[in-house]
Amino acid sequence: MDVDQLEQLSTKELHDRAVRYAVRHGDIGFLWDLLKVIPAAEASAGNQDETANDLSRVSALLSDALGAGEGELGEALKPIYVTYLSAHPDA
Repeated sequence: MDVDQLEQLSTKELHDRAVRYAVRHGDIGFLWDLLKVIPAAEASAGNQDETANDLSRVSALLSDALGAGEGELGEALKPIYVTYLSAHPDA
């Protein structure tokens, strides 16, 4: 899929495709990058309390990464999913 097609997908679908592809292909780099940007995405989504928690707990980041395809957090992360999926057309 090209970027325009990816942009038309829901954030949830982008998240699910990107995370599923990364897990299936052992792309720890993408998953780690996702974990690193979740605190900033939480802040941009207005979740200041989550930002502090995410920075101090890796388990919270892992949980967030697996469920970060919905709501304001998902919307804040949408560009990450589009970029990743456009680089992996078979996802």
